[in-house]
Amino acid sequence: MSILVNKDSKIVVQGITGSEGQFHTEQMLDYGTNIVGGVTPGKGGQTTLQNQVPVFNSVEEAISNTKADTSIIFVPPLFAAEAIIEASYAGISVIVCITEGVPIHDMVKVKNIVKQNNTRLIGPNCPGIITVDECKLGIMPGFICKKGNIGVVSKSGTLTYEAIDQLVNVGLGQTTAIGIGGDPIIGTTMKDCLQLFENDNETEGVVIIGEIGGQMEIEAARWAKDNMSKPIIGFIAGQTAPPGRRMGHAGAIVSGGDDTAEAKMTILSECGISVAESVADIGELMKKTIKN
Repeated sequence: MSILVNKDSKIVVQGITGSEGQFHTEQMLDYGTNIVGGVTPGKGGQTTLQNQVPVFNSVEEAISNTKADTSIIFVPPLFAAEAIIEASYAGISVIVCITEGVPIHDMVKVKNIVKQNNTRLIGPNCPGIITVDECKLGIMPGFICKKGNIGVVSKSGTLTYEAIDQLVNVGLGQTTAIGIGGDPIIGTTMKDCLQLFENDNETEGVVIIGEIGGQMEIEAARWAKDNMSKPIIGFIAGQTAPPGRRMGHAGAIVSGGDDTAEAKMTILSECGISVAESVADIGELMKKTIKN
């Protein structure tokens, strides 16, 4: 099984004719992702990527012609919210927004709309999602993954890749890996992902990678304590970050209290999550936990 996307997902790429859209769509096609169309207003009727992918003027038009159910967005920050809203109203069930720098006030509106429409949004400012050997939706390098039984969810793109590599190095593969993004307002939370992995029969353990700032990891840990039957390995980035300084992501800023790395690590541990001191320990810790 998988969560959110699989080999049967019908993908439409919003912003397919831009440079990033072109490059990453080609990579996704090479991985075997079922991309059925692209959307660029004003360029409908064309084809792109050596005539492999038809281009439509709107998401609604793309759905009408291809039965698309999933969207990935590669458009500039000022237009990303509009693209998410268009896809949500058109009936797309899963949207992945890669775009970085989407204004927070735009995301407030987006968050309400996708909730009303029962749309699953991943991102923005995220590397996307991979269901291994089935569907690569985003900018993650597919070759680093190995099919297996560990789920991965992370705020950090690069640490997602590192966690996958650490798992593979000890012989553990992945079911699905999700980079949820580190902005203050995102669509899918860590808790949401844990719920999905808990309900996935093939996932036997989960790695969560958090960072300083906010309460998301704490909310996920407290939910997992009462509801999760599968082992979780946690890692919190930013252990040396000083209070008041943003580290990388817009949401990664310590304001004091329990949003520091040390406080989060303590709470995760108290909730029964095995916490890795270093990202390099994730693979061995998961292997040890799974065996027990």
